[in-house]
Amino acid sequence: MKQRALFILALVMVVNALSYGTIIPLLYPFASRFGINPLGLSFLFASFSLFQFLATPIIGALSDKYGRKPLLLISLLGTSLSLAFFASAHAVWQLFLARILDGITGGNMSVAQAVIADKVEGKERSKAFGLLGASFGFGFLVGPALGGLLSGYGLTVPFWFASGLALFGSILGYFFLEETNPKHKRTHLTSDIKFMSPSTMLDALKTPIVGVLILVTLITSLGGNAFIIGFQSFTVDVLKLSPRDIGLLFTLSGVVNVLMQGGGIKYLLKIFSSKQKLLLYAYGFAALTLLALTFANTLTLFVIAMLFYMLPNSAATPLLAGLISENSPNDAQGKILGVNQSFASLGQIVGPIIAGLIAHFYVPGIFTFSSMLMIVAFFVVLKKIVPTAHSR
Repeated sequence: MKQRALFILALVMVVNALSYGTIIPLLYPFASRFGINPLGLSFLFASFSLFQFLATPIIGALSDKYGRKPLLLISLLGTSLSLAFFASAHAVWQLFLARILDGITGGNMSVAQAVIADKVEGKERSKAFGLLGASFGFGFLVGPALGGLLSGYGLTVPFWFASGLALFGSILGYFFLEETNPKHKRTHLTSDIKFMSPSTMLDALKTPIVGVLILVTLITSLGGNAFIIGFQSFTVDVLKLSPRDIGLLFTLSGVVNVLMQGGGIKYLLKIFSSKQKLLLYAYGFAALTLLALTFANTLTLFVIAMLFYMLPNSAATPLLAGLISENSPNDAQGKILGVNQSFASLGQIVGPIIAGLIAHFYVPGIFTFSSMLMIVAFFVVLKKIVPTAHSR
């Protein structure tokens, strides 16, 4: 892939991540003004994820037919409009409608992954996905701190700023991002990409190796998104941190993410004999650190355990995406990556709700739940994925 094209794509995703990272620490304080409690916040997150789950495979398949660039731009514009609507909301239903709109157009990451899959050869894909993840991580590194700073001028200011960033990302992509799926290589829309068609899901799940990896995506998404609710509940209700302090913790997580995905994965791949084994150890280490979070009863212990959790978690995401792409047919990259993103979104729907129920009884129990799911992922990869490392 040309370095310029990869740089522009990474820059667009940095802007996208900035818009997302800016609002994350402030969603709860902003929504609470409307009387939304932690359970309501979980449903606010779930509304976004539900519609992302429904729409992302369609966006991926449409990018196979109409090209990556227009679908990526539509996704970014949808984010911009939804954030503006969220900032100007005067009722709870408007908050939910804004999140739903963002979910419908929220398939930009799967399209960005398809752009890489179009141009990058199999061996280099995990590194390219890692760079994409690092771009997102860099935006997430700066965004929360920026959101905390802007909140001093009013809680709506960060949301308007994030909306402008997403709009800027779409303009940047329009003028500088090249199309990587030319017309002569595009597929035709068929009956199996109807809205939420079961055959689209089944085709992806029946693809050798890919189907198992997509299920791993679901398992780890359940655990990872439950962790997010646990993180918010623990920092606010137990540690009593302010939005600015929470933003700082997000920033620290972003530092780890950038270091791992920007160069750490490349280094680790030289140590481990295969991507499959590295993925295995990442899930094993994640399970241990999540279990440690269950017993972290001070801010210092919590921060240490959280940062150690981010190390394997940051490595696992691009490794998993790279393995899925490498084992997918070339003419179905967008569709399969879209299905994979939808299963990740399913975890974003169910994971927070389960975490909310657990938090009602014991907040640290959320981390135990997430640890158990990582253990399941560990054994699935051990039995089904690691043996394929020597067959390729």
